[in-house]
Amino acid sequence: MNPKISDYEKVVGARAIEELRSLAEKVKGISLLHVNSTLTGGGVAEMLRSLVPLFNDLGVDTRWEVFKGSSLFFRFTKSFHNALQGDRIRMDEEVLDRYERITERNAKTMDLTPDIVVIHDPQPLALIDYRPSGKNRWIWRCHIDISQPDEDAWKFLSRYIDRYDVVVLSAPEFAKYLPVPQDIITPSIDPLSDKNRELPEETINKVYEDYGIPRDKPVLLQVSRFDKFKDPIGVIEAYNLVKKDIDCSLVFAGGPAPDDPEGDEVLARVRERAKDDPDIHVLALGPREDIVINALQRGADIVIQKSLREGFALVVTEAMWKGKPVVGSAVGGIKLQVKDGITGFLTRSIEEVAERVRYLLRNPDLAQEMGECGHEYVRRNFLITRHLRDYLRLMSIITPR
Repeated sequence: MNPKISDYEKVVGARAIEELRSLAEKVKGISLLHVNSTLTGGGVAEMLRSLVPLFNDLGVDTRWEVFKGSSLFFRFTKSFHNALQGDRIRMDEEVLDRYERITERNAKTMDLTPDIVVIHDPQPLALIDYRPSGKNRWIWRCHIDISQPDEDAWKFLSRYIDRYDVVVLSAPEFAKYLPVPQDIITPSIDPLSDKNRELPEETINKVYEDYGIPRDKPVLLQVSRFDKFKDPIGVIEAYNLVKKDIDCSLVFAGGPAPDDPEGDEVLARVRERAKDDPDIHVLALGPREDIVINALQRGADIVIQKSLREGFALVVTEAMWKGKPVVGSAVGGIKLQVKDGITGFLTRSIEEVAERVRYLLRNPDLAQEMGECGHEYVRRNFLITRHLRDYLRLMSIITPR
């Protein structure tokens, strides 16, 4: 069922909903298009699944288009994704030509005439080449850390980025010198979605039973795509250090995304590393397993997010919403969420992850207090109603009149 904005009043209050209705009136009659590279899998698709119907419920005519490409295309654009986060990349002219040809093919199937077009991440970035003549405005919404990109990749992508009207980033530290304005809009979770709504204890218990995860010892959990920048091998190493002192189990839960062809390779490495330990549970979930992830997060004792690079990490937001203390790396958007010593701990090494996890397991009252603080911090800062508000304000500024 499509969400309605009135449903959120019980979570954020009547004043916040009235503010959204007022802001929507200011952009009445404006059409909006979002374009990303996958219908399922990953935080962008999850956010759009809720944002698009809520925009429409507020009277903003909004559509969502999915950019289509081959597995080879997405392998190449995944290398772009990694290069923007610092990986080296070899710019092959033949592959770049293919990137542009697939962009042209997609552009022929899309109506790019709405008043505001939001292009998400690098995969559909070159659609700016097919911007119609007129006064519509184009936003590049970058969800990843671009603070230290590979120079060659950045030079190639800049030919497109520099022609957008606005670049929207997830954290202030990602800002770069650009000839176009930049704005910061942090991502959000939908508190009423299957992944984040309240669950009865029997549902949580059943999920753990179905996946053969005992709850007779503390459960450590990392939820993420199987991606080298999420450092799953580093999580196993931290868990092994904790295990020397405290008997516990570790759960990895992740799912595939059609635009991330490296996932199977990383998953295979994780399974190989974990195969000799029956207390490590590696779950490769399907794209619609939101209730499962919700239950796993609610049943865990501590949530870990040991990313090496991170755009925002909505899995951290989800865990905090569920009252869980988070031990996360001090990178990217994790630093905007985890307030060190208040909603969890920020770490900079495998050893520090293990130390903080041990500390929380030995101090369950503190862990509970951190979880409660985290829930309230998310309620005030990272729910979808705030996300809508930020978009509506930006739209009112850049709307062609």
